[in-house]
Order: sequence, then structure tokens, then C-alpha cells
Amino acid sequence: MRAMARGSGRPLLRRVAWLYAVLLVLTAAGVALAFRQGLVPPFINPLPVIDLAEGRPALVDWRLASIRHYPSACTRTLKAPHIEAQQIADGQMHDGCGWSNAVRLVSAGGVRAPYDKLTCETAVALALWLEHEVQPLALEILGQRVAAVRSLGSYACRNIRGDPFWSHRRSEHAVANAVDIAGFALADGRVVTIRSHWRSEGAEGRFLRQAHAHACPYFRAALGPGYNAAHRDHFHLDRGPFSRCR
Repeated sequence: MRAMARGSGRPLLRRVAWLYAVLLVLTAAGVALAFRQGLVPPFINPLPVIDLAEGRPALVDWRLASIRHYPSACTRTLKAPHIEAQQIADGQMHDGCGWSNAVRLVSAGGVRAPYDKLTCETAVALALWLEHEVQPLALEILGQRVAAVRSLGSYACRNIRGDPFWSHRRSEHAVANAVDIAGFALADGRVVTIRSHWRSEGAEGRFLRQAHAHACPYFRAALGPGYNAAHRDHFHLDRGPFSRCR
């Protein structure tokens, strides 16, 4: 009788253990989602504020996301000489377009990068990429520093272009959370463009392809000519909800 009683209790213990395991997984997933979406307030967020002098910081995606909703976190991150930017007033959302916690960017990573409206999160990601990835690649492959990006803009109230499946959805440009880059001007006056040099087997092509690949840790979407025809002449970099690196 006692043996039977002990045996009948085992399925219950297994069910309880399984329930605890499910709850643990769901809790971990919820915490991870909160960090990824930047929903953890600074006063309880254990992750250190991004230091722009630090190359390839650990947990960079979550630490960038922690800036998203909190202008105070943005203020603590905008440190010269790594970035020159001015925080701007929010633009009221209307019909899916507008911006919040944004900056007017002048330079990032020692590179002239004029973007009039850009979320602080994306501006900081741009500064990290330009300073710690693009500049070393330019020196190694091209023998010159990058002086400026050839900007195709940031804020634009429009839908996603070039992909019929997503054409009904607002672009990250509509919330100033994306930049388009047509190329780079080098310190010696040379200009390297995606349209002209992406498929080149020379140094310019190698530089562009590696610069694009190295953007992926900092941006959720890093799209170029390999993605579709709409991106044949520029990089699209954003910090939106979906991860794509092509």
C-alpha cells in the first residue's frame, strides 16, 4: 500500500516540476523581451550605460535599446568627441509618423554624419559602428580615414518600399529610427559609393561589404544591395523590431 502511494505521487511531482519549468522559461522570455524592447527603467536596469569609447560592448543590442524611451539615458550617452548631437523636442505622432527621444546629429565616430531627426538609440548605434568598425576598416583596406557619410536621410513619413509583403507597414524612417547611407567620403577626397563600388573586387568593394557585415551587431536591420533592388544604391540601417542582415 505504501509503495503504491509513493508511486501515485510521482506523476504529480513531475507535473509540478514541468509547470515550474514552463513558468521559468516564460519568465526568462518576458525579461529578455523587456530588455530587447527597452522597457526596463534606468533606475532598475543593471546594464551599464553605453560608453562610446568602448569598442564592441557586451550585450550591445539590449544596452542600445535601454536608451529608447528615456531621454536621461540619451543625455548620459552623448559624449564628445565620440558624437556631436543635440537632443530635440518630440514630434507628435500622426498617422504612424513622428519621433520621440531624438537628436539632431552632426558627427559620429569622428565622421561627419548630418541627420536632422534621428532617434538617440540609432544615433548611438551609428557612432559605435562608424568609430569602431568603419574607421578601422577604412584605414586597413583603403589607407584613409572616413571623413563623412553620404547621407540619403533619416526621417520620412512613408511606408516600407521595395517589398510587397511589407508595403502596408510604416517604415522605421517614419519614426526617425533609420538612416540611409549612399557611401563614404574619405579624408583624401575620394568617394566610395554603394552604387558604383559594391560589386567591385577591388579595395572599395571589399571595404563596403565588410562595413555592411560589421553593422549587424549594432542595428536590428542592416540592408544593402544583397537584400533587394530598392537597396541597390544604399545601406539601410535601423533599430526596429525585426532583425535582418542582408
